[in-house]
Amino acid sequence: MTNPLLQPWDGAFGLPPFAAIRDDDFEPAFDAALAGARREVEAIAVNPEAPDFGNTIEALDLAGAQLERVSRLFSLLVSTDSTPAREALQRRLAPRLAAHESAVLMDARLLERIETLWAGRDRLALTAEQARVLLLYRRMFRRAGAALDAAGRQRMAGIRERLAVLSTAFAQNLLADERGWMLPLSAADLEGLPDFLRAATRAAAQERGLEGHVLTLSRSLVEPFLQHSPRRDLRRRVHEAFAARGAGGGETDNRALVAEILRLREERARLLGYENFAAYKLEPEMARKPQAVRDLLGAVWEPARRRALADAELLTRMMRADGINGELEPWDWRYYAECRRRQEHALDEAAIKPHFALEAMIGAAFDCAHRLFGLDFTPLDLPLHHPDARAWEVTRGGRHMAVFIADHFARAAKRSGAWCSALRSQRRLGGDQRPIVLNVCNFARPAEGAPALLSWDEARTLFHEFGHALHHILSDVTYGLVSGTSVARDFVELPSQLFEHWLEVPDVLDTHARHVETGAAIPGPLRDRLLAAATHDQGFATVEYVASALVDLAFHERPAPADPMAVEAAVLAEIGMPHAIGMRHATPHFAHVFAGDGYASGYYSYMWSEVLDADAFEAFREAGNPFDPETARRLERHVLAAGGTAEPEALYLAFRGRMPGVGALLRGRGLAPAAEAAATEPDPA
Repeated sequence: MTNPLLQPWDGAFGLPPFAAIRDDDFEPAFDAALAGARREVEAIAVNPEAPDFGNTIEALDLAGAQLERVSRLFSLLVSTDSTPAREALQRRLAPRLAAHESAVLMDARLLERIETLWAGRDRLALTAEQARVLLLYRRMFRRAGAALDAAGRQRMAGIRERLAVLSTAFAQNLLADERGWMLPLSAADLEGLPDFLRAATRAAAQERGLEGHVLTLSRSLVEPFLQHSPRRDLRRRVHEAFAARGAGGGETDNRALVAEILRLREERARLLGYENFAAYKLEPEMARKPQAVRDLLGAVWEPARRRALADAELLTRMMRADGINGELEPWDWRYYAECRRRQEHALDEAAIKPHFALEAMIGAAFDCAHRLFGLDFTPLDLPLHHPDARAWEVTRGGRHMAVFIADHFARAAKRSGAWCSALRSQRRLGGDQRPIVLNVCNFARPAEGAPALLSWDEARTLFHEFGHALHHILSDVTYGLVSGTSVARDFVELPSQLFEHWLEVPDVLDTHARHVETGAAIPGPLRDRLLAAATHDQGFATVEYVASALVDLAFHERPAPADPMAVEAAVLAEIGMPHAIGMRHATPHFAHVFAGDGYASGYYSYMWSEVLDADAFEAFREAGNPFDPETARRLERHVLAAGGTAEPEALYLAFRGRMPGVGALLRGRGLAPAAEAAATEPDPA
């Protein structure tokens, strides 16, 4: 029987033949694809012809296409619809794939060919994109360890394989903890909860084949429960379970994995001649050095902390008024912050959510993409990876641009969080290849037959991930290495965070934020109060984020600790972490940093990009139109279409004409007055 994973995917739009694929197909497909990739790379390494850009760089850019195709599909399935069989295969594959990548990137013969091209690059008549791609391939091989001696390369390969095993275990442990916990809710437990949350907990029970209502550790359930439940005992129980993910002891405890990951990352960096992993990781990013990261986080930390401490005093008074003595605790904050929002802004989540139906917000995102970039979205009726998933063809002026797939609802077998990925990236080398892009979210599933309603924050998440999707959809490059989101980590969040701003445009809300039952537009006063409350509780949000970023940086800049939790506690003490606020991602469940090294030493990236996105949206304001055509054209040409074809600073300068400061970010978070006061006021702590 033929393996559908190894056959040409010649169905509609080149999508995988989802209906024909079985789990048993993957292991033999990986065997064949790995063997094929090795043959393709070996042919480049032993090519007797003198190296040129085509037979070396372009050949590398095309090599391993089948392996990449199978890997991307498997990654999608194991992250969105995990099973014990898929997780077992993932564990077997992790070291094999890492070993293959090491064999390629540490092949001294390939590096020699690349170095020959680099030395003679001025005589090669390269385009600007080709020159950039050559630089990036040389950087990638050298940073992987290809220039080490044989013993160094062997040790580096061992480190990479072990890290692959550890990061896979970290992610699977976290999923197991999230999947294994639930809290049945009695009628008394439901008292005080808004209808939308009752419906979501009922849907969570139905998904698990249970009667009644249950709470799971999905963030889309936990956070609204902490906001709305008047039961302090239940809030504490839920918060502590959520905070304990990855740290419950037993087989799924991640703390020992974290310690080993940090030791191996430190060894990896030192093998390459760096003082620490942070210095290694940040070198190719916009920040370049750890000090630049500390400078940014420090500029934001004190204003945010001051705001949070002031807010804590107010929330404590509210708690006292409820007859509760003692300190304000982490399980109290969201509840009293929501009470405060109702008091100060006359906003009630139960009144807001009916105006933010999922369908309406998808339409809003598509409409903004059309008004900015001329994109159109047509629904597709095709087999996909899960029944929850939906697909659209993206066109512009009748030209096919991409297939966009969205998978919005939380499931027990789905990794937590929200992300964007691609089953296929755009490139022109080897033929005009258009992308297949996915947005994955974890919104609460509605009860059967009911519409899915989003909170304001969830609507922002949808816009955020769609901003990443646009980076893929509008990509217009020749080489896959620099396609779409293949940019510096602290630049990649610019398109996503920038797109969030369009959700706040009054015209967009008036058009799309319509009551799910009546179809009436969101009332003007409600809309204005919602926008006026945009900076509500930003002290809390900024503190929980910046604390996580500072801990991440400390882990990778300081000597690898025997006890990472002691380092976490020490950093939080050093910065004066408010008692009632925890890290957004505590170490044992900090998947950004430990389920792979993409955001290791890089969790600061969201804030670095926020400096850019706050300033970038100012360009539209300065033009007097949030959909100004010329500004949108510059954004597409120099950011969204350009991928990684130039250094991010050059791309941003081409779009904006200057680099921004931190002021727009502080204003956007409502922290600027505290920042100005910080120059003259003593620290209240």
